[in-house]
Amino acid sequence: MKLLCGLKFLFVCFLFLFFSVASAQVKVRLFSLQVPELIVFSVTYGLYEVDTFKGEVFLLFKGEPLIITRYNNKLAVKPRNQTGFICDSIRFSGKTGDDYFSLMTNGKLPVRQNYSDDLECFADMETLVLINNCNIEKYIAGVVRAEGGTNKNIEYFKSQAVIARTYMYKYFDKHLADRYNVCDNTHCQAFNGLSTDSVVNLAVSETRGLVILAPDSSLIIAAFHSNCGGETCSSEDVWLTSQPYLKKVIDPYCLSSLHAKWEKSISLKEWSDYIKKSGYNELPFDPKAFNFVQNNRLTDYKSGLFTLALRSIRAENNLKSTFFSVVIEGDSVKLKGRGYGHGVGLCQEGSMVMAEKGFNYKQIINFYYQGVIISDIKNAVILPAGNSLNLSQEIGPQAP
Repeated sequence: MKLLCGLKFLFVCFLFLFFSVASAQVKVRLFSLQVPELIVFSVTYGLYEVDTFKGEVFLLFKGEPLIITRYNNKLAVKPRNQTGFICDSIRFSGKTGDDYFSLMTNGKLPVRQNYSDDLECFADMETLVLINNCNIEKYIAGVVRAEGGTNKNIEYFKSQAVIARTYMYKYFDKHLADRYNVCDNTHCQAFNGLSTDSVVNLAVSETRGLVILAPDSSLIIAAFHSNCGGETCSSEDVWLTSQPYLKKVIDPYCLSSLHAKWEKSISLKEWSDYIKKSGYNELPFDPKAFNFVQNNRLTDYKSGLFTLALRSIRAENNLKSTFFSVVIEGDSVKLKGRGYGHGVGLCQEGSMVMAEKGFNYKQIINFYYQGVIISDIKNAVILPAGNSLNLSQEIGPQAP
């Protein structure tokens, strides 16, 4: 009986995923890292129908603000020049097919406050939950603008668009139990609203529907990072999960970029204390025994009487990467590092240089992900909910 119920649940989840993909809409939770208690909704273009699920609806026109606050785990709603009311939830539905709105939270405008299509709002867990049901390609453009930067070659933006679209579809069911698909922070992908960058928007349009597939037609784990320091990592060296398309690549393109090299100085006493706190009380008498040279990507710092995971050292000391050497200089320890991020998959700064050198987005993607296929999402094998590998904290450009 339990098996039958489980199969029914997976079937329902698969149908939800299938029909959501087919409808070309994605549900995004907005301001997911904040705790908004008040928002101001304003129509910036088009016409919106407001439904409070109390048997009546009304219209909002351009420039008409509506204030929503949390009140005893319900919503207190106040339209301009109208009497306020209490409701459990509220939905704003665009009526013209080309509708846009802005949001102001707790009296402060976010970096980019413009969104498209529909919005649902309800109170939950001491906050207001805001879910934007928007066009997938508009969402992808917003992600590329947030994750990929500005003023870059269009081929670089195209590669970012295909990566962002691949990630979204692979983890489309990530927040299924929470009534939406993805959130707007790096737990999923950064999304600050609509992109107004014409080059980004063109890059998304010209790669519409394209994703990256493994040879078995499954969506790949489209990991990326800021700078690999000249050499990417195999996935098993970071996450203990081997993927044939996430293997080490020698990357000459990022070596002159902003984050190619870094350095951090720590006192010898502080470094010794840190190692002792990690469980090693018997340290080498000669401080030079702390020296550690890393010419290619390793997983552990081994010196004398101790072995420490480089990933732990990075996280606990707020370092840019695990790709560093340790050099003792008098009473100081110099951490001389390369790259920024986990080092798996596409190197953003390397791909920027490749684009400037004339490589197209397909060549860029195939350089960093081996043996993959760039194809329309319609050709992908999409697993039912719950079967995708969750590496959400690892995918972003500055993830551990």
